[in-house]
Amino acid sequence: MVAPPENAPPDNDVLWARSLHYAHDGAPALVDVSLGVRQGEILALTGPRGSGKTTLLRCLSGQLRPAEGEVWFNSVPVHTMGDLSRERLRRDRFGWIGPEPQLLPELKAWENAALPLLLSGTSHRTAKHAACEWLDRLDIGALARKRPAALTRAECQRVALARSLVTVPSVIYADEPTAPLHRADRALLLRTLTTAARSHEITVLLATDDEDTAAVADRRLALVDGRLAGTGAVAPLPDTPEGQAACSLSA
Repeated sequence: MVAPPENAPPDNDVLWARSLHYAHDGAPALVDVSLGVRQGEILALTGPRGSGKTTLLRCLSGQLRPAEGEVWFNSVPVHTMGDLSRERLRRDRFGWIGPEPQLLPELKAWENAALPLLLSGTSHRTAKHAACEWLDRLDIGALARKRPAALTRAECQRVALARSLVTVPSVIYADEPTAPLHRADRALLLRTLTTAARSHEITVLLATDDEDTAAVADRRLALVDGRLAGTGAVAPLPDTPEGQAACSLSA
């Protein structure tokens, strides 16, 4: 069911949420969180461990259904979708990368990277070509036929990033993707992610407690104890007036 026009999100927000509440075993994890994100924007969600960053990403991506509030993607209400519809949305339009690569040990690197395409019915040849292209961009094309056990932790994380990018999704949810990486590996992963976002107009929500990682974002929001603590524009979008927020926000 689509909400009446006066309750619908702004047309220029690809992702929009209003008054999200969520609790884990009775303990509040999100409290009245509202935000909007434009297409192609890189938004950093910052805050200490346990502040609600992962829970917010999971609600926005349809993995969790908020106890209260609304989540909209391209003016479609995610919060009213059934389980199968939300699963299809995550598969076809969203990408996800977390601090753990979560690769399937029996599959080769290229097969892990190509998995979203293979599951959606893309031909083996096309899926392999797309996966290997992203592995090449991450400087691990030569490892395409290796299985996860033969790769380093940093190499596995690059495969996980290739998997999140292979469908060229509308939105990538990146939950502490650089946490397990050393500085050089972190820089390569962030450079590939941000370059892909800019060139393909992919929206990125980047949860992190690392200042260097957050610095790649256009804008950041801070979460403290499940509440939005403030905003700050790192770099206004081209069509946004100087000093004006890059998307709609109410908390």
